Amino acid sequence: MSEPSFLPEARAYRLRNARVPGAFLTGGVPAGAILDGDACALIDIVVADGVIAGLLPAGSSPDTLPAADLAGRQAWPRLVDAHTHLDKGHTVARTPNPDGDFPGARDATTADRTRHWDAEDLRRRMAYGLACAFAHGTGAIRTHLDSQDSAGEGALRDQAATTWAVFREMRAAWAGRIALQGVGLTPIDAYATAYGRRLADLIAESDGLIGGVTRPTGGLHGGALAEIDGLLDRLFRLARERNLDVDLHVDETGDPAAASLDAVARATLRHGYEGRVTCGHCCSLALQPDAQASDTIARVAQAGIRIVTLPTVNMYLQDRQRGRTPRWRGVAPVQELMAAGVPVMVAGDNCRDAFYAYGDHDMLDTFRASVRILHLDHPLAGAPALAGPVPGAMMGLPHAGTIREGAPADLILLPARSLNEVVARPHADRIVVVAGRAIAARRPAYEALSGEAAPW
Repeated sequence: MSEPSFLPEARAYRLRNARVPGAFLTGGVPAGAILDGDACALIDIVVADGVIAGLLPAGSSPDTLPAADLAGRQAWPRLVDAHTHLDKGHTVARTPNPDGDFPGARDATTADRTRHWDAEDLRRRMAYGLACAFAHGTGAIRTHLDSQDSAGEGALRDQAATTWAVFREMRAAWAGRIALQGVGLTPIDAYATAYGRRLADLIAESDGLIGGVTRPTGGLHGGALAEIDGLLDRLFRLARERNLDVDLHVDETGDPAAASLDAVARATLRHGYEGRVTCGHCCSLALQPDAQASDTIARVAQAGIRIVTLPTVNMYLQDRQRGRTPRWRGVAPVQELMAAGVPVMVAGDNCRDAFYAYGDHDMLDTFRASVRILHLDHPLAGAPALAGPVPGAMMGLPHAGTIREGAPADLILLPARSLNEVVARPHADRIVVVAGRAIAARRPAYEALSGEAAPW
């Protein structure tokens, strides 16, 4: 099953005996299909003209069609990365973060952006990141785009205009391969300035989302800003005027005094924006007193806020002190949020930059790490939803991260029979299928970042 030729070349064909996690079958498990102990259904997938034409109990698909037999191995949809930073990616070699902590990441990113981020540099690194994601089987990405006004209160800084222009190029160039969404990223106090209004206009013109970080310009996440409510009101008014959804970086710190998430939930309710707000990180919530955290979680649920946890990056950054082993994992209280009915998803966040020195835009790898870091196991049955249908629905993409009749036949075929086997190995030999055809794309060589020729 390691070669694209495994699939029939016919216009219509069957994938026999596919094992599909029930979490991905958002249209329901086919009647009569057998479920295993992981709540995976053993089914036949009928593909016609690049679309899933039928989902049937294993062995019941028409034998007049050519078939590939998965023999009980896993078939997944292409996954969804609901929070990443394509504009920052692959800068760690030229602008490292020697201490590996959040202040160092902020300062290194500022330096790299100032020195290097012209259109050519952004185009090369964003295209590289997308090529990696595509080869690994990611079908949709929401990327946050640095949109700070380092030029003060003057005209819209060239950097933001340049970055968003390159993003629009990438979105058009990758249409049909990866669905792309962009979010404006700036410290929240920018929205109290004339620049904030111009940035909101740029985001709207680019069909993006308004976003930001709940910390001041040049500062760190910590105790809530005294003016947080007024700043959030300003942001929500800008969003309402332009009909923009909201996606914020919130409380990315181990300081329990950081309680911006509750302020965001209150603002969401105050402005009638329920179901249109996403918050990423929310690390400090895990360290707050139980009663305070429970109250915040209840308000988040009431406001219909979606939460994105970034386990690999937050475990890398949080509680980092040189010469001292970290004492906590740095992640949001995902299980408590889910128990309260809050939609939760996992995502990749940064990749080989000052905020996270590693990664390869591989959502399957992020999923596997998330299971271990967040204890999304015993049972494993519900975990796949956090990288598939939950973020797909959050992005407004009804078929993303799902396997259902009428959806594009966008799949990842894995040489694993159980969810345990999915998590246990990295599966470099997966087959990625787009519109019913196995892709020939492979991960680009690192030399492509600098224009060098790869030795093999």
